[in-house]
Amino acid sequence: MAAFAETLWDLLGLSPRRSSSSRRRPRSTSAPRPAGGRVTRAQQRYDDLVDELKQDWNIRIHKWRSSTSGCAWEVRDRSGNRTRLIESPYPRGPMSCVVFLHEVGHHAIGFGRYKPRCLEEYKAWEWALDQMQARGLNITNAVRKRHEDALRYAVAKACRRGLKRLPVELEPYLPEGMSVTR
Repeated sequence: MAAFAETLWDLLGLSPRRSSSSRRRPRSTSAPRPAGGRVTRAQQRYDDLVDELKQDWNIRIHKWRSSTSGCAWEVRDRSGNRTRLIESPYPRGPMSCVVFLHEVGHHAIGFGRYKPRCLEEYKAWEWALDQMQARGLNITNAVRKRHEDALRYAVAKACRRGLKRLPVELEPYLPEGMSVTR
């Protein structure tokens, strides 16, 4: 029996022209799997961590990022229902894991609970590192440096924007030459 083309495009051996927006890859909310299908024990721990935290904090992944940056936010509909969202790299090692945990940490500690914003960043980092330690995940020197660099950046940004009072927890992260009242 002869095979039939499903569409005219198949018959002609062409592909239909699509707008640039339809050519974009759909965003994946499921865990990206490594090529070859083999999952190590360490990766299985990260996979389980993602599944657990998504469920525990009712978080939806908007996008898995390829960079080690992240973003957390929430939206409310007209009925007041809240949707918690994050973007972060998928945990594959200590650095991507801490960024993922930091973004989850924003939901865990609560948005707007800590003022100024740099204190919220501090608390989210603290939560992420506590989670890594409690779960026996490797906290490398690179992770510690990322933590310190991120907090120095957050404090400097707050100072540039006119921060009046620096919380005592953030004093070690105040860049040299900058000053604010305590």
